[in-house]
Amino acid sequence: MEKIMMTTPLVEMDGDEMTRILWKQIKDEVILPYVDLKTEYYDLGLVHREETKDQVTVDAANANKKYGVAVKCATITPNAQRVKEYNLSQMWKSPNGTIRAILDGTVFRAPIMVKGISPVVRTWQKPITIARHAFGDVYRATEYRVPGAGKAELVFTGADGTTFRETIHDFDGAGVIQGQFNKDSSIQSFARSCFQFAVDTKQDLWFSTKDTISKQYDHTFKDIFQEIYDAEYKEKFEALGIEYFYTLIDDAVARVIRSKGGFIWACKNYDGDVMSDMVSTAFGSLAMMTSVLVSPEGNYEYEAAHGTVTRHYYKYLKGEETSTNPVATLFAWSGALRKRGELDGIDALVRFADALEKATIDTIESGVMTGDLCAMWEGEAPARKVTSLQFLQEIRRHLDEALA
Repeated sequence: MEKIMMTTPLVEMDGDEMTRILWKQIKDEVILPYVDLKTEYYDLGLVHREETKDQVTVDAANANKKYGVAVKCATITPNAQRVKEYNLSQMWKSPNGTIRAILDGTVFRAPIMVKGISPVVRTWQKPITIARHAFGDVYRATEYRVPGAGKAELVFTGADGTTFRETIHDFDGAGVIQGQFNKDSSIQSFARSCFQFAVDTKQDLWFSTKDTISKQYDHTFKDIFQEIYDAEYKEKFEALGIEYFYTLIDDAVARVIRSKGGFIWACKNYDGDVMSDMVSTAFGSLAMMTSVLVSPEGNYEYEAAHGTVTRHYYKYLKGEETSTNPVATLFAWSGALRKRGELDGIDALVRFADALEKATIDTIESGVMTGDLCAMWEGEAPARKVTSLQFLQEIRRHLDEALA
């Protein structure tokens, strides 16, 4: 078949360790044979981030704003051990955090469900989509160790010189202090993204914070959501027969566990980080989770929701075969290609993305899978564990049959 032609490049953000290996294999096996791939490439591997003093991350995020659609590989957020291992000049910040701060978007994560792998939570019958606010809170916080006794204060100085001051705590010894922030404009963008996503997908929207304890910070989130819902989305929701529901986050957790799924759960930044991992693992695997960052300007960044699979990478460096699950990374590529096709009016690219995802699911349902899925397999066909490359080659076989 002739390759599908693209008109606008994707912003391609390469990453680290085992996912970097999978990144190339996915392109070579199931994309380049079918698509005349156009990308603007940025190497977000930790080595290159060190070489550019992390400027490459900023450049990649700005390119996403320019072209509208990006696809990102998993990257390392260095800790003290990584600083030593990679001989870094400093402990560079999370690339995801940097990109999300520049784009000011909302991350939507949903499990990829296949027949033969049942959710751990027996009541779940449909996917649960986590909508994570991707700005501020602990990810942009200022923090430091308190060396000894003294008074910690929260001070705000307005542009007109007006000062507000509150005592945080009178320390009688050493401790730790942290200052978080968020902006009304970002919370409003978060709310509108969630409401619009619910309308587009015709799903109920749940939102949860801890406003009974955080009577200013969390309550502001609750109030803004309610104001925007009442003013802009209530009639749309009622016309579609879907519901907006607010509750405390501890109550939401209990309700989610008892639910059948099939809704969007909107969470603040840290809550969404934690709950998306919980939901994805309960549905099967972190490697079976789609993730897309949607900005209020209409920019999209598709990525895998998991890390760089360090343990498998060290095995790979020793020449050992690995059975690393590439599905989340593959779906990041298919999601980005589909969106590029939709925006550019290239129907063939949209159909290819659909076919690639179906071929992936068909491969697993036929019993061919990576090691992480074998332990959970309940399908009729016997599970056959294969290497990552063999798995991609089997997907290609299914894809060729579908396209033929």
